[in-house]
Amino acid sequence: MRERDEPEVIGRRVQRLRAERGLTQRQLAEPAYTPAYISTLEAGRVRASDEALRHIADRLGVAFEELAVGRPAHLATDLRLRLTEAQRVLADGRAEETAAQYALLRTEAEGHGLVCEEAAALLGLGECALETGELTGAREYFERAEELLAGKTLPERVPAVRGRAVAHYLAGELRYAVYLLESALDELNRGGLHDPDALLLLYASVIGPYMDMGAHARAAQAAEFALALAPRAGDPALIARMHRSVARTLLAEGRVAEADASLAKAAELYRQLSLRTELANCHWMRGYVCAQNGELERAEDELRQAHAMLSETRAALYRSQAAVELADVLHRRGKSREAAGLLEGVLGDFSSERGAVHAAAAHRLLGIIAEDARDTEAAEEHYVRALSLLERAGAAGDLADLCRLLGDLLRRTGRTEAALDAYRTGLGHRTAPGTTTLGPAPAQPPL
Repeated sequence: MRERDEPEVIGRRVQRLRAERGLTQRQLAEPAYTPAYISTLEAGRVRASDEALRHIADRLGVAFEELAVGRPAHLATDLRLRLTEAQRVLADGRAEETAAQYALLRTEAEGHGLVCEEAAALLGLGECALETGELTGAREYFERAEELLAGKTLPERVPAVRGRAVAHYLAGELRYAVYLLESALDELNRGGLHDPDALLLLYASVIGPYMDMGAHARAAQAAEFALALAPRAGDPALIARMHRSVARTLLAEGRVAEADASLAKAAELYRQLSLRTELANCHWMRGYVCAQNGELERAEDELRQAHAMLSETRAALYRSQAAVELADVLHRRGKSREAAGLLEGVLGDFSSERGAVHAAAAHRLLGIIAEDARDTEAAEEHYVRALSLLERAGAAGDLADLCRLLGDLLRRTGRTEAALDAYRTGLGHRTAPGTTTLGPAPAQPPL
């Protein structure tokens, strides 16, 4: 509970409540206190003890908190219920509508000194901002939530840490995102804080950055830990998200059937929970799995469904990322004109600070399409832009392939030295070990 209000404020509150109930000072005071004491208290000239306030609260029929800090009874419970409802609305894909609800809840919680509820509202605002692609705002909300929860245990702070990491990841700051997630994992495991929900949230979130950095071994290990933790976690939405993330790693290991099974489990959970945005993301990842397995027609169907659902939810950044995946499948199916139109339409949603990895993928694909059309100048421009974005993001997993494409283009146009430079750059990234700025992997959970 927050610090008690000043005596004058408490006195006026007692006087108002007594008058509303038609009680005299004597009736309020008896049998433990005198009318004179109540008169002095109401005038704000004495700081009542907790024992005295509890007696008065009991006589007035209100909670102790309502007298001490002006907080209506059951307010915290009511706020938590409304926070849960806002979370459900957000899960249904209505981010802008939910943000307005969370903003009101934050103001109310802050006004009554309800720190945990205020932090929950900030986390909700951060998730809304992630959905709409406002990454700077999202990061600020998560940072403020983490500050409010500074005195809480690490498992309680993990959602804020994870939110910050995701904001940095989507902004193309892969190494810093991994640093945040690995630091939290290391602290949890070394400190014996083996909270299944917290660990599952972190392991599921670190898979994407690992894959984009080319750290496939760590991604595979994180996926194994996440799968092992899932039966012990209590949040079905979290388990569904984990299955969606793990599918990508299973695919990289050639375990296509298991990847598809993970996505099927995730889809079923999301249908049960009516989590529209997450369900769209599940269709997206299933389309990705089908594309990698050569099932292009099914991949197109899944990705079109994901893109349509994300367009309905106004999740701008996620919608644009799904569009890039869809464009790749369309190009592979011979629909290059439609693919190029889709990519040109979403490039404005990306920047070096917002979705850099997918922006690079869009430029890479536009370069390939331009090469097919024998427009080498446009192709080179797209490849160079993609290279700049990937180098800034540290996405080693894609850099080598892009350098090969650029090198081949330069060689065909007679620029041998420039082509060799491009190949050398690619080889440097290909031979670099898939590690992170932390060096050794974080401590492991006792599974």
